[in-house]
Amino acid sequence: MRVAVTGASGFVGGAVVRDLAARGYDVLACSRRAPAVLPAGVRHLAWDLRAGPLQGAAHPGDVDGVVHCAAVVGDGGSNSAAWVVNVEGTRAVRATFAKARFVQVSSGSVYDPTTPSVRIHEDQGPTAERGVRPFGYLNAYGATKAAAEYWLAVDAARPDRGPVVVLRPHAVYGPGDTTLLPRIEGALVAGRWLPLPGGGEAMHHLTHVTTLAASVRAALTADLSPEVVAGVPLVANVADAEPVLLRQIVELLMLARGRNVRVVPVPVPERTALRAAALAERAAALAGKEPRLSRYSLSHLAMERTYDLTVLRDRLGVEPPETSILGAGFW
Repeated sequence: MRVAVTGASGFVGGAVVRDLAARGYDVLACSRRAPAVLPAGVRHLAWDLRAGPLQGAAHPGDVDGVVHCAAVVGDGGSNSAAWVVNVEGTRAVRATFAKARFVQVSSGSVYDPTTPSVRIHEDQGPTAERGVRPFGYLNAYGATKAAAEYWLAVDAARPDRGPVVVLRPHAVYGPGDTTLLPRIEGALVAGRWLPLPGGGEAMHHLTHVTTLAASVRAALTADLSPEVVAGVPLVANVADAEPVLLRQIVELLMLARGRNVRVVPVPVPERTALRAAALAERAAALAGKEPRLSRYSLSHLAMERTYDLTVLRDRLGVEPPETSILGAGFW
């Protein structure tokens, strides 16, 4: 099976490339810059998604499946930059490989950020019927990921297009992490204290990168007959087997990395914290940086973020393992 993977130089894309290559897939690794290391037999295709679909001599040939991992993440940067990559980039990849099975690595951030997600089901997220921006998103990442899902839901109804699987992981972690760990360590106060909304007492599902890679592999071969007939994507939450207490797992993770860190509540009222976060976002935007404090992170971390995994287990056949920070000192 020949599979194109976008975002191949990133944390998730790189893990997917290695996982597929190790299992004998013919992998085309697509990214703006070449990964530092490519598995034997994997070919790299330099592709800036902002330039649009590949055509003519630039087209690499047909593939059986596409795994779309490329995205602008985080709270920094402009909304337009996130839209160009996360929405228009998705459409460019879909147009390039129109008939291939399309696996979209989306995010749990597409659910309503202003209310808790309690064992939330996939149909509570964005759909073609709900429109491009179904919720009051607090950052460009959630809004553009939702918009990309909307366009794929519309496109999946076309008879000349390949089937679509949308995966919604939450808080992806593991070896090579370039997002979650740096954020945690960058938010430490005096190297010992980590202020979290509510003191980190909310339950959260995390997603080990190997669980996500296994889910991608399953999505490439799963029976999608019901979705093809209905003209809709198959959507699946992806996470470790059970949620964990945020405070506990963060403290354990930092301890595994040689840091004796204690999670403490944010030391100001919620409204004050939200106003401070809004100011921090504006200042960071002017500086072209990601804010240390954002309204998204405050609302997201203060509330439960847990997911129903029935589709993952029953339709994709993935039985996720428990959350594990084994080897975290070397991530």
